[in-house]
Amino acid sequence: MAFPKVVVFVNCLVPLVLLLWDLYHKRVGPNPLEFATRTTGMLTLIFLSLTVAVTPLRKIFGINSLVKIRRMLGLFAFFYGSLHLLTYVWFDRLFNLISVGQDVVRRPFILAGMTAFVLMVPLAITSTNKMVKRLGGKRWAKLHRLVYLAAIAGVVHFWMLVKSDTRLPLTFAFILLFLLGYRIFVKYAPSQPSTGPGLFPRE
Repeated sequence: MAFPKVVVFVNCLVPLVLLLWDLYHKRVGPNPLEFATRTTGMLTLIFLSLTVAVTPLRKIFGINSLVKIRRMLGLFAFFYGSLHLLTYVWFDRLFNLISVGQDVVRRPFILAGMTAFVLMVPLAITSTNKMVKRLGGKRWAKLHRLVYLAAIAGVVHFWMLVKSDTRLPLTFAFILLFLLGYRIFVKYAPSQPSTGPGLFPRE
């Protein structure tokens, strides 16, 4: 692994280390479960946003090397999303899948969050170069457009969860709107060539 990738990999793990450190030292307030769930959910949105931001940042600032870390950012989004789901299924529902299903039906914000995670699953599974070859470039690129829907569902989940103070979810929504708007502009502007929007592209 190249040194820049090692640096990115280590920095992507730093939030997890800090979370575990705070949990161990009981610096998470009166409700550790809520703290862990909120933190992992926030990290999922951050890494999803960073993944979607790679192409716009590369085009705007001409930093082509950013494409080399896009797959890693996407996989970390899935990793933190998995931890977010695990904290809910394990500590809140005690692995009672029937209860989880009932929660999904009764609580719209759970449905939105579950939708975001389910949409990320095929992206993570098909993140390898071997899967790109097996699916074919065009089909693979179309599949990885699901990242936009996953990010939107994640923002909706966050917005419905906080209820009162919506400043953070609205901030994520604005960032995502800008990133998607930029991609649409680039795609349809006559003078601008478009690029593949995959979440975990080949390098």
